[in-house]
Amino acid sequence: MRRNSDFAHAYAVILAGGSGTRFWPLSRRRRPKQLLHLLGKRTLLEETVARILPVIPAERIHVFTNEVLRGQVVRCLPQLPKSHIVAEPVGRNTAPTIGLAAHEILRHDPQGLMVVLTSDHVIRKAGAFRRVLRAACRWAAVEGRSVTIGLKPTRPDTGYGYVRKGQRVARVAGQEIYRVQRFTEKPPLATARRYFASGNYLWNGGMFIWRASTLLRHLAHSKPEMARDLERIRRAGGVRATRTLRRIFPRLEKISIDYAVMEKAPEVFVVAADIGWSDVGSWDVVYDLQAKDAEGNVRPRGSLSLDARGNIVVSPRKFVAAVGVRDLVIVETDDALLVAARERSQDVGKVVQELEKRGLVELL
Repeated sequence: MRRNSDFAHAYAVILAGGSGTRFWPLSRRRRPKQLLHLLGKRTLLEETVARILPVIPAERIHVFTNEVLRGQVVRCLPQLPKSHIVAEPVGRNTAPTIGLAAHEILRHDPQGLMVVLTSDHVIRKAGAFRRVLRAACRWAAVEGRSVTIGLKPTRPDTGYGYVRKGQRVARVAGQEIYRVQRFTEKPPLATARRYFASGNYLWNGGMFIWRASTLLRHLAHSKPEMARDLERIRRAGGVRATRTLRRIFPRLEKISIDYAVMEKAPEVFVVAADIGWSDVGSWDVVYDLQAKDAEGNVRPRGSLSLDARGNIVVSPRKFVAAVGVRDLVIVETDDALLVAARERSQDVGKVVQELEKRGLVELL
């Protein structure tokens, strides 16, 4: 059937490294955002896998994480082959990871198509997402094409990168495909307002689709030293060559795939998507995404709220009574308590920085 053939050579590459800062004290170095149950019974990583399983089977899903988190990721995703959950020796940003993944895919399938996804975002419209992904895979199946999924902005926002749409080149599987005119990093507010008003810009959500061979060809052109080192790892046995991986991978340039490839590649396209996307970047965003009580609070069942409005309370073990407070974030764990204004929840990462300065590693 034609619609299944669009994914016949598709391989998902899920990026699941990194450490937790913005959701402290719930998130820690050993339990970052993607492994938290922020919005339900499943972690964000589990949700990411569940979204793509209807179109990409478990044996074609690869997860790249770090050595500290690998054991947890394996336990979190028992349906995936353990060999497909790869621990990088050190974090080198996304370009080296994606290059490493491309070699793994080509080892199994010379026509392999990479679908690069983040592990810690929310997509509310899973069906719409898969339809967008189908169009992107069909378009990216042609050698030399690179595709990104652009998110239709809902507001001017300085926290996201932007993609400027160029000429519309096709309509594929009901989705509009545009040539990318340029990528822009996080803009100042006045610029973000102009972008939003123009209707010509989309948010860059960090989701990319291309043939593995296309990606490696672009890396060889834009980052030849990195490409040579990745080839050395491949010849030694790829991710299974642990000794070689630990020797070579740490010396690779630390750079994102946006800078290394996407901003330089000649044939880059974007699919405009309305998929209910959020990067879940703060406790305030979690508040927005959750169901609320009559007073606008997000709180555990059984807790108490008296003349308290607009608060988010996370306390899995202790009873919490909120009295006469407004718009707070209250998060309790065994060893820490966070109380913050919701509007300042973006600053929670500064707490982690201060803890590092004070050497309070037991709280990290």
